[in-house]
Amino acid sequence: MLKQCRAVLERELFYMWRDKSLRHILLIGPLLGLLLFAGVYSYQRIGNIPTGIVDLDNSSASRQVVEELKNSQNLQVAAYFDSFAQLKESIKRGEVIVGVVIPDNFGKNVALHRQTRVAVVIDGMNMAYATNASSAILTVTRTFGAQVGIQTLIAQGIQANQAQEAYQSIAFPEEAWFNPTLNYAYFTVLGFALNVWQQCLTLAACMTIIGENGLRSWLQIKTSGISSAVLFFCKSLVHIAVFMLIVFPLYYLAFVVFKLPLACGWLNLLSFTLIFIIALHSLGTMMSSISRNAVDASRYGMIIALPAFVISGYTWPLEAMPQWVQHAAWFLPQTWFFQGLNYLTFKNPGWGFMSHYYLALGLMAVLFYSVAALRLMVENFLPKGGLM
Repeated sequence: MLKQCRAVLERELFYMWRDKSLRHILLIGPLLGLLLFAGVYSYQRIGNIPTGIVDLDNSSASRQVVEELKNSQNLQVAAYFDSFAQLKESIKRGEVIVGVVIPDNFGKNVALHRQTRVAVVIDGMNMAYATNASSAILTVTRTFGAQVGIQTLIAQGIQANQAQEAYQSIAFPEEAWFNPTLNYAYFTVLGFALNVWQQCLTLAACMTIIGENGLRSWLQIKTSGISSAVLFFCKSLVHIAVFMLIVFPLYYLAFVVFKLPLACGWLNLLSFTLIFIIALHSLGTMMSSISRNAVDASRYGMIIALPAFVISGYTWPLEAMPQWVQHAAWFLPQTWFFQGLNYLTFKNPGWGFMSHYYLALGLMAVLFYSVAALRLMVENFLPKGGLM
């Protein structure tokens, strides 16, 4: 029994290492993805958003607005235009993302305490740019509006300190928890890299069963008397161990080298990753058991792995998806993993909260492995001595 297990373990390691394409996918793919995403999000947040200004008033008040825009941390005044038509054409060409149009008589209306409007146009083609631009413009308008309000009270004879206290009697301080600087890299780099990793793992797991009958050694295995349970249990152990080893350098680079946040301990992170690997491998094994050939197995695996990250709620909230998508997403181990990963890395809510994530992934593993086993028994795919 032990000799058979050892023989299967050594054989599986040998075949995984000999398969150059699989070796490169597993070893290089996730690391390359992490380095790529770390480089893409190295600036951590979007700043210096190109902004164009049309000042039709050219008064001291309008120049004050322009100065506030220049002082904004995330905006960069890149061009001045004489008309709205010129600004519109520049936005169409992608030269500026934000356009600000200060109307005629702006300074006069401000001085007379009349309502006036400043037009703000934002290029919504890139949502990341648009969201950050909207936030930056809102900050500028709040600041300028407060200054005008205080000046109005002062003009009515109220002392400057009293005017400031009266206008700002209610404060709404904003405080972002768990990611105080709203750093894009903290949120995206590890998640995107682990998405590449889980896709590579799915491809490998989908070969667990169907990959055997394409090897010359398959006939030898069928006649050797090795139990099917021993064979695929040992194969699964090798796959799970290799998958776990692959994630170590990813986590080291992410949390030690790139200093991404890790609220939980390493043991919690690794144990959660391990249960996900088992669940993901079980899913790939099930796909392998129902496939007619290796190509179909890879296709089935990718049909699941590619959209799984999108509907996991990691980049777009599950609550903002249709109800049927929300329900379907929870049938995939990727949803439980990426949701739980966010909690562990940013919040560490404790075992009482995370236990149902572990339980769900464990139940999925039992279910998927059971389906694969039943499928094999029905088709009599394995040699006699079959499943336990």
